[in-house]
Amino acid sequence: MTDKDKPRARELGVPFPGAPGPLNAITDVAGVTVGHTTLIAGEGPLKVGFGPVRTGVTAIHPRGKAYDPVFAGWYALNGNGEMTGTTWVEESGFLEGPVLITNTHSVGVARDATIEWQFANNLFDPIPDEPDIFWSLPVVAETYDGALNDINGFHVTKEHVIETLETATGGPVSEGNVGGGTGMICHQFKGGIGTASRHVSIVDSDFTVGVLVQANYGSRETLSIAGVPVGEKLTDLMPEFRSADRDTGSIIVVVATDAPLLPHQLKRLAQRVPMGIARVGGYASNSSGDIFIAFSTANPGAAAREELVTTRMLPNDAISPLFLATVQATEEAIVNAMVAAKTMTGINGHTVHALPHDRLIELLNI
Repeated sequence: MTDKDKPRARELGVPFPGAPGPLNAITDVAGVTVGHTTLIAGEGPLKVGFGPVRTGVTAIHPRGKAYDPVFAGWYALNGNGEMTGTTWVEESGFLEGPVLITNTHSVGVARDATIEWQFANNLFDPIPDEPDIFWSLPVVAETYDGALNDINGFHVTKEHVIETLETATGGPVSEGNVGGGTGMICHQFKGGIGTASRHVSIVDSDFTVGVLVQANYGSRETLSIAGVPVGEKLTDLMPEFRSADRDTGSIIVVVATDAPLLPHQLKRLAQRVPMGIARVGGYASNSSGDIFIAFSTANPGAAAREELVTTRMLPNDAISPLFLATVQATEEAIVNAMVAAKTMTGINGHTVHALPHDRLIELLNI
């Protein structure tokens, strides 16, 4: 079955509030592109450095393959995780390149490869009168896939990262066991990459909010879909490995919008992501890294170095619909990740089962 043929949550009949964009994906925000590199190889007992391999990397470009920093803000609900470069995002108010997501032990290679790729492609603005000076603080986030993947084998290479950056496109976004989400687990079902979007109208203008998640968190007993506590009913099909009963893992969420928001407003958008996670049953456990970044593709050229810049912004009194859109799209993106994901067996025969579509439909009475 191809990605095009895979049903998404809405196509199963799962009811969600709000109006999605035409793709119901982060790429509904014009200019945003997404790339995945998926690494699946080997089976059987873990042999560090050889596999089995169940991992990958995902890249999100705010404006495609171009250097034009976007206003951004970030937020950590629970900090048992990593998102590099966010100190400078907080200080400067800008995201100056792509966002990458991978596994916990591949953050370094993803960061370094991104710097190499930016330099090779001249995707930076030199300091005035110093054309040879280049520095970059890429944003790279992670969740842990070591229950299925040979995470200490370091199978994500700089070539994989560069390939992901180069091949990112607009259009439909692959979900589930792809890219950085390949080896991830969500509410003790198979998880991974999910995306969704919302269309909103504010002050006589139309805007889009798009969300992409790497979902690798949560316990079964708290899982809720469309307001129904399905985790209380789906008590079988638990992950098949020791320590599978522990609520471990993390979730990374990237929020994109074309609404003209300034950094402090985008931070407020990122702070609404937890409400969407909570609607699915997440509660930011002690071992979870729940880290979010939001950016706006409005105000091109705002990062000009040597001239006064005029920017547009929505008034604070008008942005509540964007908050609601973020909550709604986050909830749907997580469910899309679980609906798209397939049962996977990884290291040492560890198996994580897919969310059963037929039983979900029965429980939701749809």
